[in-house]
Amino acid sequence: MGRCCTPCGFQYQSMDFGDHRRKPNVVGKFTVAAALTVMCIVVLKQSPGFSSTSVFSRHEIGVTHVLVTGGAGYIGSHATLRLLRDNYRVTIVDNLSRGNMGAVRVLQWLFPEPGRLQFIYADLGDAKVVNKIFSENAFDAVMHFAAVAYVGESTMEPLRYYHNITSNTLTVLEAMAAHNVKTLIYSSTCATYGEPDTMPITEATPQNPINPYGKAKKMAEDIILDFSRRSEMAVMILRYFNVIGSDPEGRLGEAPRPELREHGRISGACFDAALGIIPGLKVRGTDYPTADGTCIRDYIDVTDLVDAHVKALDKAQPGKVGIYNVGTGHGRSVKEFVEACKKATGANIKVDFLARRPGDYAEVYSDPSKIHDELNWTARHTDLRESLSTAWKWQKTHPSGYGST
Repeated sequence: MGRCCTPCGFQYQSMDFGDHRRKPNVVGKFTVAAALTVMCIVVLKQSPGFSSTSVFSRHEIGVTHVLVTGGAGYIGSHATLRLLRDNYRVTIVDNLSRGNMGAVRVLQWLFPEPGRLQFIYADLGDAKVVNKIFSENAFDAVMHFAAVAYVGESTMEPLRYYHNITSNTLTVLEAMAAHNVKTLIYSSTCATYGEPDTMPITEATPQNPINPYGKAKKMAEDIILDFSRRSEMAVMILRYFNVIGSDPEGRLGEAPRPELREHGRISGACFDAALGIIPGLKVRGTDYPTADGTCIRDYIDVTDLVDAHVKALDKAQPGKVGIYNVGTGHGRSVKEFVEACKKATGANIKVDFLARRPGDYAEVYSDPSKIHDELNWTARHTDLRESLSTAWKWQKTHPSGYGST
């Protein structure tokens, strides 16, 4: 708090109100005291150290304040890094069930200036807490990443997925409506399409999800779209494909909890095998109707992915809805991926071929022409080995995730 330029404390002496000759002097003392008090308040309010409210709680011209749900997670933390680099004000809300406080600390270290970044530990499943967060912060937009996101896990714990994805998205939407926040960038997935009859997938491809993860995401999309028809909300729904890579400067990476490794991305499993954390890599499914029998996926670098989110935020318009596939437009098989990972790590990774994983599908890759035409976005990091090499550098220096930072 700023220091006052005049004395703000007063010691009142005893006064004899029965002595009428001293009354004018008493009145004068009170007048001086009141004047000095007012001056102190004015000086304190004008001083740099005084703020009756946080800068996060008020809108500022030229500053866009973005709420990033799940901002301590893999994709959310990379998106936060990009937003901060582009001079947005960011509030992360995360319950750390899947995210990493280590990622938040890295971001705080990179952007220590007041008014740039704040972290709020909270669960989006608590509607009262979410409403309180919105009431105490002046958000201009929401990037909603927070979600459990493993296909295999969703088949074993479907109710958890419907609650965490669908119900929590409804809670966020209700808070946005109540507090007049009119821009939403929603993190969705190609899993909403299921297993289409033809490739590549366009935004017009019918959505027929075949696992609880995809179904929960589609339900959330439907809620968003229904609400948007009755409001002036600016909505961007990004359906992205298989995310790989990490921050090119090595500041952030992917660090799933040990108990979730078996459900995680294939890149994480490859790196664990290369580091000797697990004895080898398990490839599930070799009898799919593809060229080499393994699944085909469209692998998108996380740097490109967050670039798509920022472009979507920049192009979002009141009363308009944009739905976009975010992918490279090229499918690569699991066997191809494993070979690229071996080259990126230099490790002779042992591979075990197992039965199919429940809820998986044979082939999925995107047609990203719509996002290119409307948002001027194109995937730039399309070399599989290069993206894996970048991620591998972070993994080598962080064998225990952010705990080894």
